[in-house]
Amino acid sequence: MYAVYILQCADNSYYTGLTNDIEKRIWQHETGFFPDCYTLKRRPVKLKWFTIVESINEAASLEKQIKGWSRKKKEALVNNDITELKRLSNAKKK
Repeated sequence: MYAVYILQCADNSYYTGLTNDIEKRIWQHETGFFPDCYTLKRRPVKLKWFTIVESINEAASLEKQIKGWSRKKKEALVNNDITELKRLSNAKKK
């Protein structure tokens, strides 16, 4: 099982990632465990959203998809606003 997640950083930016151990990965972000990580200078971070998927391929695909989204679309996902998420998706297709 894998988790795809969105963190909100102290500078109000979003970080999207994937892991097979979400508790450990959040701890790594919070402690600056990886010095080259985007979140190092943007701590503290808050877990805003996550979902569990079955395979690494599914997780990688979803992570890539979300990373390509606008901030508004990520916020709709974080807020579980499915109507807005659909509206933003359809607006881009026009």
